[in-house]
Amino acid sequence: MLQYILPIINISLIKDMVINMQKGIVKLGNGIEGLFIKNPRFKTTLISCNFYLPLKKETVAEYALLPFILTTCSKEYTDFSKLNYKLSRLYGADLDASAEKYGDYQLLKISVSVINDRFTLDGESLAKQAAELICGLVFEPSCENGAFLEEDLSREKRKAIEHIKGEYSEKRIYAKNRLIEEMYKNEPYGLSKCGTVEDVEKITGESLYKAWKNMLKTAFIRFHVVGSEMPAGLFESITERFSTAERINVTDCRISSATEAVNTPAEVVENMAVNQGKLVMGFSSEMKGNDDESLPLMMMSDIFGGGPYSRLFSNVREKMSLCYYCSASCVRQKGLLTVESGIEAENAGKAEKEILNQLEIMKKGGFSDFEFESSQKSIYDSLMGYNDSQSAIDRWYTMKVNNINVYSPDEVAEKVKDITRDDIVRASRGVKIHTVYKLLPLKDKSV
Repeated sequence: MLQYILPIINISLIKDMVINMQKGIVKLGNGIEGLFIKNPRFKTTLISCNFYLPLKKETVAEYALLPFILTTCSKEYTDFSKLNYKLSRLYGADLDASAEKYGDYQLLKISVSVINDRFTLDGESLAKQAAELICGLVFEPSCENGAFLEEDLSREKRKAIEHIKGEYSEKRIYAKNRLIEEMYKNEPYGLSKCGTVEDVEKITGESLYKAWKNMLKTAFIRFHVVGSEMPAGLFESITERFSTAERINVTDCRISSATEAVNTPAEVVENMAVNQGKLVMGFSSEMKGNDDESLPLMMMSDIFGGGPYSRLFSNVREKMSLCYYCSASCVRQKGLLTVESGIEAENAGKAEKEILNQLEIMKKGGFSDFEFESSQKSIYDSLMGYNDSQSAIDRWYTMKVNNINVYSPDEVAEKVKDITRDDIVRASRGVKIHTVYKLLPLKDKSV
């Protein structure tokens, strides 16, 4: 089982450091926290720096580009070959970056994984060097005269545009993104995590530099250390490095706006040159929020359209053959449930009707004991599986910043055991259709 272990704090160095013993979180500065997640099964230590910023049309593309350009070069490592050489000197350390949506916020992640200090030849602290490397990349990017270098910027813009176009080409992803865009018009969550091609093309070295300065100033920052031991002095060194940074108007990422129910569901139909149609349905949920408030919604979504035991799979796909795939998922932080399916155009209406019918069955408690127990066991096993991957553990805690009580996957797995059929019915009754999106072949414009 994962445990929280707090490092020994150098009071003379960090006078204002506050330790919350319940959460195991160390305050490293204004809007900066550290969390050590002890797991002795790994021979490596993973350190991640996570920046949380508001999702805004004006800045989404710049922010999304930052973790990638920051992890390819810096003032000290002016190109990736020099940076790669440094990683090889750290016994083949693994450097990674990502940009995601976290409710109404952007999550920018930079992480380094190194072998545990006890395996080094001369006892050097690789974990501390990894943390110093992250801070160096974050604080000292390769810039000149208040702008990122054009060569680096052009490379990362090209990669970002390729990623955005790739999502457009993958119609299952495209259809899901279009549903979210329609459901959350003029709301932060409706924005793409990387912005649009047009947004990326407008980025300049100066605008990206401004976004970088604003990130350091206003982002809520959480450092994670996942490993068998907490390297001595690591959090202290991070605090010292951030002590000179100006920190004002720090982002409060604990609350995201709820998905509001609608009286009249919207329907959007697009026609493209596709062979297989896509039906994506979005639902609002009265149950939402953190792990203390919304676990039944997670299980309800799984019984509805999770594994092969689910209502949608066994009925809509298998028994009625109305679609190629049919699955449900939820974003509990937003109170959002979605159903995705691949369909033949002539089955679009039938599939939509039967999906809604299966939801009504859920609301009446018509799911079987087998479906309930299978879902409970599947979710439990899935949660326990987080312990098998450091990156999965890191991601788990990255997505729990909004929680008042920070539970481990093991603890949530135990809570799942206590969910009852009545809890599932209660969660189901709060789910209401919001928007239906259909992507259909060109010849079926009238469907």
